[in-house]
Amino acid sequence: MPPRSYPTARQRRLGAELRKLRERAGLSGSQAAAYLGGERAQISHIESGRYGVSDERVRRLAAHYSATDKHLIDALASMAEERPKGWWDEYRGILSPGFLDLAELEYKATYLRAIQMLTIPGIFQTEAYARDLIRSGISDLPASELNARVEHRIRRRDIFDRPAPTPFEAFIHEAALRMQYCDAAAMREQLAFLCTVSSWPSVTIRVIPFGARITGSVHSMLYAGAIIPALDTVQLDSAFDAGFLDAEAQLARYRALLDSIESISLSTEKSTDFIQHIAQEM
Repeated sequence: MPPRSYPTARQRRLGAELRKLRERAGLSGSQAAAYLGGERAQISHIESGRYGVSDERVRRLAAHYSATDKHLIDALASMAEERPKGWWDEYRGILSPGFLDLAELEYKATYLRAIQMLTIPGIFQTEAYARDLIRSGISDLPASELNARVEHRIRRRDIFDRPAPTPFEAFIHEAALRMQYCDAAAMREQLAFLCTVSSWPSVTIRVIPFGARITGSVHSMLYAGAIIPALDTVQLDSAFDAGFLDAEAQLARYRALLDSIESISLSTEKSTDFIQHIAQEM
């Protein structure tokens, strides 16, 4: 089987975690490949996500690397077992891989926490708001891709329609509520929908008012919790693609950032009243 041309972020993450285990064991790629009865390129492709790997092989490699974290090994074996494609695969070749990776990240997450400084979180955007927002960033985007981006963005809300909807906590700056990327009517519709979203059982919306004292640099991001903290992921927000971070130090820094933002945000009840007040002013 030829190597994958475009491994997903999740496939790359599995490979990266296996590489970390190998490097901690002090083994070279050639030594690991010899254990599997293959060549150095085989391990290289596995660790880059370009080759699939079975759960049984993950456990064999973990044992060879003398890895002792049972929870991590079980989680990696579970990732290796995953075979079915998600709805986002319908957009492969239509949208850039980063958009598909984001949808998969949200779908697989055990919980989500987001900070949005200048826009409404993508997963909660109305069609009119999303369309004008995307068009304002890329004015010459072909209509077919614009439609695909909007449709894909709205379909990401499927995670809230499952029997056990994904917990999602969003911290939205007041600037994002007042920035008018669309006309007043569409903006009022967007804010009304955001209030509706805040009533969903698994969703928490909290506003960061202009008057809140923010210390340090804060930018839009999404924190996706995994089955174990070591496999958590941070996605940095971008209008054009999605960037992912997973180093332990980076995860700790963003967890601390979220906690600091939580401490200066309005309560959920006050946030809903605040959003409604802004909508009335438009």
